[in-house]
Amino acid sequence: MTASPTSSLSPLYVHNDRRFSALVIGTARLDCLHTGSRWTEGPVYLPATDEVIWSDIPNNRLLRWSEGAGAGVLRQPSDFNNGNTLDPEGRIVGCLHGGRAVVRTEHDGSITTLASHWQGKRLNSPNDVVVKSDGSIWFTDPDYGINSDYEGYQAESEIGACNVYRIDGASGELSIVTGDMERPNGLAFSPDESRLYIADTGLTHREGGPHHIRVFDVVDGCRLRGGEVFATISPGLADGFRLDDRGNIWTSAADGVHCYAPDGVLLGKVLVPEVVSNVVFGGPRGNRLFITATTSLYAVYVAVNGARRPAR
Repeated sequence: MTASPTSSLSPLYVHNDRRFSALVIGTARLDCLHTGSRWTEGPVYLPATDEVIWSDIPNNRLLRWSEGAGAGVLRQPSDFNNGNTLDPEGRIVGCLHGGRAVVRTEHDGSITTLASHWQGKRLNSPNDVVVKSDGSIWFTDPDYGINSDYEGYQAESEIGACNVYRIDGASGELSIVTGDMERPNGLAFSPDESRLYIADTGLTHREGGPHHIRVFDVVDGCRLRGGEVFATISPGLADGFRLDDRGNIWTSAADGVHCYAPDGVLLGKVLVPEVVSNVVFGGPRGNRLFITATTSLYAVYVAVNGARRPAR
């Protein structure tokens, strides 16, 4: 169902560092824009139409919301679509759990498959995706979509590993950029694209497993180096995250959205009444943080703007 925007009645912020005050708006409210989903994920903002698209994975649908029209269904079935992003031409690039592929929705509505196999073996279930300014596509491939029939189709992994891949923007060639994570999940570039942050949510499959974000240096625009732990998320997991134009990371957690400075310090939290899965900056000025959280889509205005992809 569609929810009328409502304001959070509880305190909205937790301040862990004085720098957080400059990033948030004290009088802002947390608006619930839509509710009634099973597990919301993969928000992406479309500047051309001023709307947010997001996934309701178990219900096998993509939803859309705009200020004037409210919420509606964009695509159903969606092949259990999870993460989404935009390429430099404004086309949606999405991760399909059901189709076990990364696809692109063309401007005419047709769908192009960009990656579905690695060395002849089917991918697990692509989860989250980002597009670099050179047109290359980077995505994570854990096995969440094949663990059961809830968010995809239960199956055995053909690859036997959970990797992070890169699709070359010119040739379309697929390569592994890192294979040393248990369950790679959300990922995002720093504003200048010199670093790539990747979440590992292996805690979902192993007691004591990772629930952190790692940071890698991007070498020659196509390779990764390093991979030290940037931040450990508690409570919850860094299922998905985005960066603002100052390089701060806004990540999902069990109690809301956690904001980390580029130096790894937890600056503060935006409290949300449901477990958060992902976020995206949007709105005409890029200063509205849209939040997918369990059954609902929320939004809050902040005092920073989302990071923009560097010009080619």
